[in-house]
Amino acid sequence: MEFDSAPIGRCSKEHQKIYQDWFNYADSDGDGRITGSDAIKFFSMSNLPRQDMKQVWAIADSKRQGFLGFKEFISAMQLVSLAQDGHVVTNDLLNAEVDLENLSPPVMEGLDVLLAKKKRTPKTSDAEVNGSSHGQPSPTARWFTSTKSAKKVPLASVTSIIDGLKKLYIQKLKPLEVTYRFNDFVSPLLTNSDFDAKPMVMLLGQYSTGKTTFIKHLLKSSYPGAHIGPEPTTDRFVVVMNGPDERSIPGNTVAVQADMPYSGLTTFGTAFLSKFECSQMPHPLLEHITFVDTPGVLSGEKQRTQRSYDFTGVTSWLIKLIHNN
Repeated sequence: MEFDSAPIGRCSKEHQKIYQDWFNYADSDGDGRITGSDAIKFFSMSNLPRQDMKQVWAIADSKRQGFLGFKEFISAMQLVSLAQDGHVVTNDLLNAEVDLENLSPPVMEGLDVLLAKKKRTPKTSDAEVNGSSHGQPSPTARWFTSTKSAKKVPLASVTSIIDGLKKLYIQKLKPLEVTYRFNDFVSPLLTNSDFDAKPMVMLLGQYSTGKTTFIKHLLKSSYPGAHIGPEPTTDRFVVVMNGPDERSIPGNTVAVQADMPYSGLTTFGTAFLSKFECSQMPHPLLEHITFVDTPGVLSGEKQRTQRSYDFTGVTSWLIKLIHNN
């Protein structure tokens, strides 16, 4: 679900110039994108509570890109300014009756001093910054390139290890998979969501053995869709993951979302998707790990006759997904 972030048109030209200077400073590698580490360092100068800063990021990055462009950065700064004025940071705050065009930039402690220092500091070359010389390329640079090709992935286009792996896969491995139809016989082609997904833990076992209770114990709270009782209560597969607010998303919606790695589950049909859902809630543990709660394993023939979908096939598919992550 996407929320409308404030367009640049709702910000005065004067404030846009200020935000452009701030954006250039926060964008430490100059690639036109502010990623998580840069954002944490920059947003902390606002002295907002950690939870408010998380909510600001979640709303500004409404497209789940994993980074903020200039437009999203302006939206984030406007949210910070409103939060400093005492507003509660919510998804609809930017769409409320607020004069965003005349909204003053937020107070960022120590930023003016840092900007002044940056203007006085002479620029150094990339080679000096990275501590490398032009005449000594890394030996590993030849692993994935032929001697005939001099093309290299620009450093500015890779902001993390995950970005580097994505580019290597798209440029080197994916063409091989397509050529030999690997995706038709073994596993589907990887998407961005497969690289961006957090590590996952799936709980399997007979019903009423404490799978849901175990997750609730780790979270120290319940989560949307959690049911506990003496009889089989969890009758569906539930992915418990981090999100900006508490909500349950139906399986047929989850399976077609590009930012989630579950599109392959559509092969098991609507009978399964009706027994699949995603449970989202803001939680510090879920920022680093995702849980998959499962229906209790039935004994003997009941496993086949009392379920309208291929339980074993679904479980195997999820295990492969978890193994890859």
